[in-house]
Amino acid sequence: QVQLVESGGGLVQAGGSLRLSCAASGLPFSNYSMAWFRQAPGKEREFVAVISWNGGTTSYTNSVKGRFTISRDNAKNTVYLQMNSLKPEDTAVYYCASARGYYTSSNQYMYWGQGTQVTVSS
Repeated sequence: QVQLVESGGGLVQAGGSLRLSCAASGLPFSNYSMAWFRQAPGKEREFVAVISWNGGTTSYTNSVKGRFTISRDNAKNTVYLQMNSLKPEDTAVYYCASARGYYTSSNQYMYWGQGTQVTVSS
């Protein structure tokens, strides 16, 4: 049974930082690309970042480039999202997801976590 469990969300002031973690189990983690998506109230789920199976390739949505960094530790079956210079518009539920290929579209991802809330106050 595949499980993805996110942690690290919370309330932070604008300009602050948070680091999200996603611990995976039940799948050969190092064979999967890992991604972060987010969904704000009343909006569709959107792509945030993706990292390839070995960490060698990463991609970001334009709005987070230069502020967010995705990384992974295959020895710990964990993917991270370091979020700096947070803005109120980053407020959303953040989800991690896994896929065999390298994608930015949510419909390509097989497995999803339950999400973690990130709230950025102005």
